[in-house]
Amino acid sequence: MSESLAAPGDCTDALRRGLVMVLAGGQGQRLYPLTMRRAKPALRFGGAYRIVDFTLSNCVNSGLRRIYVLAQFAATSLMRHLRRGWVHLLADDLGEHIEVLPPQYMSGDRWYAGTADAVFQNLRVLQDERPALVVLLSGDHAYKMDYRRMIAYHLAKGASLTMAALAVPREKARQLGVMGVDESGRVVEFAEKPPEPKPIPGRPDEAMSNMGVYVWDTRALAERLTQDAKQHGEHDFGRNIIPAMVKEGDRVYAYEFVDPKTGRPAYWRDIGTLESYWESHMDLVTVVPELDLYDQEWPLYTARGHYPPAKTVLGSQTRLVDSLVCEGCVVSGARVERSVLSPGVRVQEGAEVVESILLDGAVVGPGARLRRVVVDEHLQVPAGYQMGLDREKDERRFVVSPEGITVAPTGVVFH
Repeated sequence: MSESLAAPGDCTDALRRGLVMVLAGGQGQRLYPLTMRRAKPALRFGGAYRIVDFTLSNCVNSGLRRIYVLAQFAATSLMRHLRRGWVHLLADDLGEHIEVLPPQYMSGDRWYAGTADAVFQNLRVLQDERPALVVLLSGDHAYKMDYRRMIAYHLAKGASLTMAALAVPREKARQLGVMGVDESGRVVEFAEKPPEPKPIPGRPDEAMSNMGVYVWDTRALAERLTQDAKQHGEHDFGRNIIPAMVKEGDRVYAYEFVDPKTGRPAYWRDIGTLESYWESHMDLVTVVPELDLYDQEWPLYTARGHYPPAKTVLGSQTRLVDSLVCEGCVVSGARVERSVLSPGVRVQEGAEVVESILLDGAVVGPGARLRRVVVDEHLQVPAGYQMGLDREKDERRFVVSPEGITVAPTGVVFH
């Protein structure tokens, strides 16, 4: 699969005539309570961004500027973010756009029943626009990817469907969707969480995991969606449509996602659980993070607030190290280590914040101590309060993940 390392081919026409659909309607139950009142793609990430900004920035940077976002649960937060941060980036007069598509209720009286049903309910968009291809993406992944490379690969293979794949150790692949491929990159097997993942040819210790990033031939997509809608099932791409395509011999190919500079697997995270949300933030505060937020060659776009510069105030315990501190933050004589402070956060005299994520406007009172904690927007942690230091006490007051991440959600009462 050396094509993965090649420079983007001439896919200008496909980009111009291509269309993007971003799946952003899931309820995000495994990220509860952070998704209690907001759509998962609209959740703050990396201090300055929202999760969906990574997928949308990939689109804009790749030249894909006809974008539909398929929203459903708690969509107001997502729509507000798109309006404030994204609509002005695209030129409507040139045919560029970003639009939100809620459930249409045109093919039945129901919400989106699955990932495939979400696209099927919006099949009229494909019929009206007749795009050359459809790039189908998820709105809850953190990664940087040039989709032009994948589109060029898709066109070169003459594929009905091309799936982005990440090489992972075989033992880890048992918890993922795994594709078995031949020497040409064609997918010959596909299974969710197989007990014995099929190895990559010539690489017996690795398997190809599904990233949920797809390039579709439009006709093939429409035909498969129509067939699936007639079946009883979950109406899901990974569980229903893709296994059927592979079994029936359709031209399905895997595109290995690698860093073009090193040839090694590139950074990609599915922000689906409290643990992955916390871990991916800890990735960002390493000295040399794999996901580089400061890469001016591949900028990340978002909605910006009107905040003053971040400020630190010297005190007897002032320590700010290995952390992301956004605009509007004030750290006054406090200790902040390996943490992410979103816009407008305040950490007051003598407080300690370690390996934690503080969302917009959160205030940590004097002498409070936080470790491995997520504090939701505008919460005020009282003076001297402790979180993340006594799991038994935390479980009586907050939500604690199985891995020990303590979450204080909006509306919680500190006592």
